[in-house]
Amino acid sequence: MKPYRVLVTGSRDWPTPDVVWAALNDVRTETLLAGRDLIVVDGACPTGADLYATEWADVAGQFSRQVVAEEHPAQDHPTQDFGPWPAAGPRRNAYMVSLGADRALAFLGPCASHRCRKPRPHPSHGASGCADLAEQAGIPVRRWTT
Repeated sequence: MKPYRVLVTGSRDWPTPDVVWAALNDVRTETLLAGRDLIVVDGACPTGADLYATEWADVAGQFSRQVVAEEHPAQDHPTQDFGPWPAAGPRRNAYMVSLGADRALAFLGPCASHRCRKPRPHPSHGASGCADLAEQAGIPVRRWTT
């Protein structure tokens, strides 16, 4: 049976792993009931929601070979060149969406960019942009905000 792909996108400063882990636990329960393996796709950020998703997949993978992490760093990706910052992040996000997913989980903190001129408050641009791309691609998205 085809593995279940869950795309995780989130703010670099997402405060704690609790919500991310709970959401992934729920997805894992669904995939277990359906008899499907689970692939956790994220952008490999070393902080925030991506880190928590990878850590969850690593722990879950210790108990079951049916859970694996699939990381896509914006820089030094093993198969893609997303170009220089700041455009590399959105290009990487579009690539992850293009690979397809059964669901996306978006963990959106407030925008913290000092360059941003949009009225505050609003969610972080990278994670919310990735979630929007997923929705446009027909991937169901569930959002959490801080």
